[in-house]
Amino acid sequence: MSRIELVAPCHFGLEAVLKKEIMDLGYEIVQVEDGRVTFAGDEEALCRANVFLRTAERVLLKVGKVKAVTFDELFEKVKALPWENYIPADGKFWVAKASSVKSKLFSPSDIQSIVKKAMVERLKGVYHVEWFPETGAEYPIRISFMKDEATICLDTTGLSLHKRGYRTMVSKAPIKETLAAALILLTPWKKDRILVDPFCGSGTFPIEAAMIAANIAPGVNRSFTAEKWTNIVGRKYWYQAIDEANDLIDDNIVTDIQGYDIDGDIIKAARQNAQAAGVDHLIHFQQRSVSELSHPKKYGFIISNPPYGERLEEKAALPELYTEIGNRFQNLDSWSMYLITSYEDTEKYIGKKADKNRKIYNGMLKTYYYQFLGPKPPKMNRQER
Repeated sequence: MSRIELVAPCHFGLEAVLKKEIMDLGYEIVQVEDGRVTFAGDEEALCRANVFLRTAERVLLKVGKVKAVTFDELFEKVKALPWENYIPADGKFWVAKASSVKSKLFSPSDIQSIVKKAMVERLKGVYHVEWFPETGAEYPIRISFMKDEATICLDTTGLSLHKRGYRTMVSKAPIKETLAAALILLTPWKKDRILVDPFCGSGTFPIEAAMIAANIAPGVNRSFTAEKWTNIVGRKYWYQAIDEANDLIDDNIVTDIQGYDIDGDIIKAARQNAQAAGVDHLIHFQQRSVSELSHPKKYGFIISNPPYGERLEEKAALPELYTEIGNRFQNLDSWSMYLITSYEDTEKYIGKKADKNRKIYNGMLKTYYYQFLGPKPPKMNRQER
């Protein structure tokens, strides 16, 4: 298998961040759509994308794209795809997910059933069998309809890429690791700058920042479904991707990354998660309320996921909480602040209009990424470096 197309889904509103990540890995962008980026590569790209991409939800191997407005048409077009190039005679295959937007075929369960039947018919003819043992490697399929066009892919990842493997304990309203990484990458923060999350919960923002600072690939300590696809991807490509990732790690750096939370048990969980990620030595966690937020240095960053007040009883406390955030930020001379929240009165109670405001979907919840930009630090001369 030489040139292949890979599809990387991501959070709506963060396609540009993922696109840059893919280009930085050296791959050609084929198409950018709402919530996904398609790019071209090879077997090596499939492995490296899974190991290195911080903001993708998964990596899908595109088998084909078909237009269908009836189930008969879908059956015939899926049956015409060369499934034998991907699935061996003993492969276990099923349609793990089907979605449909603005299409005549809209029932996920019916789409899943028809696609599976079409694949079985194709492979029965190729392998000359009437029954498949499905005792071999797993080949989950994902199909997404958009305006009657279906993109049909094999899921190379398995568990979503936000499952880095370090977060064994979570807070009440955790932010996904992929989303946290994307929000950090949207800022000009670098590893030599201060970063504070005053609502750190289980530590996702500080941990993702520390992994970025130490150049730790997010997928270096987990497994992927396609590792067992030896008929498609040689094992050597996985070994090479992991070796490359390990060679790039530099955790002997000095950082100032801090995470605060008012809940002491949650702070303990954050420390455990950071230890599991191998970055506990790069982060200072502390039980502390937002009212105690302060720092003696200039040009720092607040990046946080404060309470949204999705429950009615919590919403009443939000004006006071966001006012406190605004007061603390006002006292941090020259700092920048980035908040993701669905709270519609954020700017009112912060007491300042955001310089930038980006709409991002956190799952099905519409949120906004409020960006309050501080001044750039002066450039250091050679004597100061």
